[in-house]
Amino acid sequence: MSSSSSHSVLLNTGVQMPLLGLGTYKLVGPEDVYQAVDAALVAGYRAFDSAAVYRNEADLGRALNELLPKHGLTREDVFITSKLGPKDQGERAMEGALRSLSQLDLDYIDLYLIHWPGTQGLVVVDQRNPGNRSQSWAALEELHAQGKLKAIGVSNYTPAHMRELMQSCKIPPALLQVEFHPRLCQTELRRVCEEYGVCFQAYSSLGKGELVTDPVVMEVAKNCERTPAQVLLRWAVQQGVPVLPKSSNPDRVKDNSRLFDFTLSDTDMDRLSALDCEHKYCWDPSEVV
Repeated sequence: MSSSSSHSVLLNTGVQMPLLGLGTYKLVGPEDVYQAVDAALVAGYRAFDSAAVYRNEADLGRALNELLPKHGLTREDVFITSKLGPKDQGERAMEGALRSLSQLDLDYIDLYLIHWPGTQGLVVVDQRNPGNRSQSWAALEELHAQGKLKAIGVSNYTPAHMRELMQSCKIPPALLQVEFHPRLCQTELRRVCEEYGVCFQAYSSLGKGELVTDPVVMEVAKNCERTPAQVLLRWAVQQGVPVLPKSSNPDRVKDNSRLFDFTLSDTDMDRLSALDCEHKYCWDPSEVV
């Protein structure tokens, strides 16, 4: 088994979550999902990240059902994350979460997140957004109490959204998943997560592929004889931040897992962090009330 499976982070629920997971955004169709999951299991990945809006929960569930026995693994050996779609934010949250469980064909989901602080169909400044978030969180808390969602968390929340949630929740979020890379170091959000004991997890570590051609990233990669993608992913995990690289290419899936057999120097870490310019390649939640 690859060493990557032994590297994990402790959530505030007392559960260990792998630092490396396979992101499945834009991974659609049973064949592509099966191929990526198969390659990931071979490479030592034990975590898989899906979402209702990715429309691949059913394909991921089927792939795992077939592939886990093939690799001598059980359901308990993998960590599955999915997310509530913005269309189910609010009163439909319970229904949305149960639909994810059914699509994935699982008795429980290891981690379930509110995907977005807003609500589909409402403008970002709509005053109903806070009430909808609160209603969604209450539904997730209920399913957590029933053992159907082992841990619950949020994605794309701002510091203000996090503080609002911490003031009203019965169960604190285990994790916040946001865009994070050298051009977006998320200093305030990381400080808020640290303050509240919430795991901070990265998505879009490669800046939608743009960062692999950044001259600084390329120079660091050349000096340590690694790929730019490995350097960007290592930059996060070396800070204890879990990552979710996504690819349907088996060779790239394997390459992206080779993060734990090298270390970046303090100088290289600082050079990469100095690229921070608060640049978002993905969604910007800052205007959602």
